[in-house]
Amino acid sequence: MENVFDILKERGYIDQVTYEDELKELLGKEPINFYIGFDATADSLTLGHFVQIMVMKHMQNAGHRPIALLGGGTTMVGDPSGKSDMRKMMTQEQIDYNAKRFKEQLSRFIDFDNNKAIVVNNADWLLDLNFLEFMREIGVHFSVNRMLSFDCYKNRLDKGLTFFEFSYMLMQSYDYLKLYREYNCRLQVGGSDQWSNILSGYELVRKLENAKVYAMTFKLLTTAAGTKMGKTEAGTIWLDPKKTPPYELYQYLRNVDDRDVENFLAVLTFLPMEEVRKLGSLEGAKINKGKEVLAFEVTKMVHGEEEALKAQKAAKSLFEGGIKSDSIPTTEISKSELEKGIGILNLLTEVGLTKSNGEARRLIKQGGLYMEDERLSDPNKIINIEDFTDNKLLLRKGKKVYHQIKLV
Repeated sequence: MENVFDILKERGYIDQVTYEDELKELLGKEPINFYIGFDATADSLTLGHFVQIMVMKHMQNAGHRPIALLGGGTTMVGDPSGKSDMRKMMTQEQIDYNAKRFKEQLSRFIDFDNNKAIVVNNADWLLDLNFLEFMREIGVHFSVNRMLSFDCYKNRLDKGLTFFEFSYMLMQSYDYLKLYREYNCRLQVGGSDQWSNILSGYELVRKLENAKVYAMTFKLLTTAAGTKMGKTEAGTIWLDPKKTPPYELYQYLRNVDDRDVENFLAVLTFLPMEEVRKLGSLEGAKINKGKEVLAFEVTKMVHGEEEALKAQKAAKSLFEGGIKSDSIPTTEISKSELEKGIGILNLLTEVGLTKSNGEARRLIKQGGLYMEDERLSDPNKIINIEDFTDNKLLLRKGKKVYHQIKLV
């Protein structure tokens, strides 16, 4: 079997790694336990998380055992990496709920049967720590001068950095130590923005346990335009179909930049690299074939083949002008609700085209909303039954996002 390290490298995942030759030899020689952490900052994983999930799947397919670490404890503090201000503090109830949702979603992608993978929550050991004991065992191994040289802290010094956030690195490092001691976990993986945190944990385990453990980060997926993949003007692309419907996920991927096709196919699908390179090298209008394959493959993995086929059918019918496809996301509203009319801002938010009335107002003012192919310019517009044809009303956000309102 091909070494999973070579697979990850060929597909463009790997960014930084400790003792590369040693780790590659280990991964090719025997199955190991490895972990990746997910701080429970929201009630759904995102398309950005999907890259991490793909790494876990590649590793599991090669016989290694994933440990999905839910950050029920670390989320109580919040990772300062990449943040200009302190994260909003969340209640333990919110965090516990989010962690539960993460576990449910991860179970759709990772095989947890027969102990092939495990889920643990660092709240189990962080919430009851004794501060003085922790600082005597762990804190003494961390140099403040060195920590302040890391970007995750250095970039915050002008605006202010609390000791509360400063402790995050110690806790994440302690996670690695705990998982090594309890599960013989020998590798932590994560996004490149986590390098300093991951490296600190790796160093702590090597120092305290005199153990050969490793650290590896993979590249954050950004578009050719330099933006973070999965972020749009309307907000984040979620893996929860209630937050981002399958059709919207499909359309987002169908409309990626031509320059991103090969890279996204490599890291977001399991297609053979020969096919990935072939699709990514298509030119002109032919590159749309690669985009369609990308959109279908990812939507199928995230939401199932049936939803992927629906989204594909809807996208094709819209592209060909048949905008009455039954596959378009549809919301049913009772006629009684329309007797007095409903404001367009409320309607957009109610059906999920916008996250708030403020976003809906901006969309209309920027000329991005269409009603039956007519641009709508009045944010105070009241929608009445008269606006419907055959009890249907088609709304379009931007160029590609459609939503149908159906009266019942």
